[in-house]
Amino acid sequence: MIAEPHAEALLRYEWRQTTGFTPRDFARVLPLEVPHLLVVESVATGPWAEELRGEPGDGLKALLAWCAERGIRTVFWHTHGDVSAYAASAELFEHRFTTDLTVGWPRLQFGVQPRVHNPLPLSGGRIDRVLTLDQLLPGHLAYPDVLTSYRWPAGVDCPPGTPMWRLAEIAACGTPIGPDPDTRRAHVALRRAYDSGTMTERIDELLDKVGLPSARATLDTSVLLVIPEPGRTEHALAQVARQSGVAQLVVFGPPEAGERARDVLPDADVIHRPLRPELTVGAMLGRGLDLCEADLVAVMDPRDVYGSHYLSDLRRAFLFTTADIVGKAAFYAHLRKPQATLLKQPEAEYSYLPEIAGATLLARRNPLRELGFADLTDGWDEVLMRQCRQDGVKVFAADRFGYVRVRDEDRWLLGAAHLVEYGSAEPHALI
Repeated sequence: MIAEPHAEALLRYEWRQTTGFTPRDFARVLPLEVPHLLVVESVATGPWAEELRGEPGDGLKALLAWCAERGIRTVFWHTHGDVSAYAASAELFEHRFTTDLTVGWPRLQFGVQPRVHNPLPLSGGRIDRVLTLDQLLPGHLAYPDVLTSYRWPAGVDCPPGTPMWRLAEIAACGTPIGPDPDTRRAHVALRRAYDSGTMTERIDELLDKVGLPSARATLDTSVLLVIPEPGRTEHALAQVARQSGVAQLVVFGPPEAGERARDVLPDADVIHRPLRPELTVGAMLGRGLDLCEADLVAVMDPRDVYGSHYLSDLRRAFLFTTADIVGKAAFYAHLRKPQATLLKQPEAEYSYLPEIAGATLLARRNPLRELGFADLTDGWDEVLMRQCRQDGVKVFAADRFGYVRVRDEDRWLLGAAHLVEYGSAEPHALI
């Protein structure tokens, strides 16, 4: 790659990347790497800038000839500057892409890079101030310092005309945008920033267009669901049906559960097994795990409420953490008898913790198979979390939204959680 620090930082996680070579030394540096692709950004500084602007320089011509001799594909990426200044050089490349909607080349936009644009907090937390964009990013900060600054304030008040990629990067770091910080709006903005496209998705499009393979692990999910009471079947299946990315449902339940599951999940592989009274919930989950085929496995509780973004929000954590298990330690709960809505551990968001709630478990399949499920109906999740601590398996607690634990009453929750209000939890949790 020949790129500015911004693009270089975003792309370094997508492939094995070589940078820093010059017109004088590329013929000595690049053979050590055996590259498959050359990507050249419309750089404005550095040793290649003059080679690219106006009449193509001899160094650029030599680099492209060197690539042609070895069958190395070449891409020019126009990201800033007057495209006419780079037009002559761009014509020498096999493929041309641009971020400029007024230029008639194929699009290759910036996307968020989960490895650097994510809501993992700074060690000291945020300051209790809303900053303007100029206050947040003074002068010419190096890009690593920009990434730190994104996570620093309580919010950022961005002026009209702020580039969309900049707004997406700030939002992807979980920082509220606007004069009045709001965690709910910030969560929705984070979700939209990721939905607008990650660099992995952008690069997969690029590789497809230039004819190189783009093999990636998927985030497809198998859901494990045990429905011990027939009266909960419709509610439980409705919670699964509203999720995206469900490739498979393994359901233990009454006889009608299998047929109903196929009705509400027509695009998923549904495996139904009858309830066996002699088996604990943990034992059924263990048998169901052996049938799971997707890369990720989720456990859902038929009593609880899951928002439509529940699984997609949780899956996102696998893009920026090294955890094998993700779930929620901060969550809303609703107790029917007192009609109370509670919030448990609001401070336990976006952090590696000793345990998460079993009803919010989302795990990589193979590590979960190695751990297994305890032969218990109540407490199987506590045993699993204890096993994770013993084996050094990383567990990550995500955001508080998208899930409501529903019980008639729960003395432990009443003593361990904050009272939000008397009324429904869904307006608080489901966004």
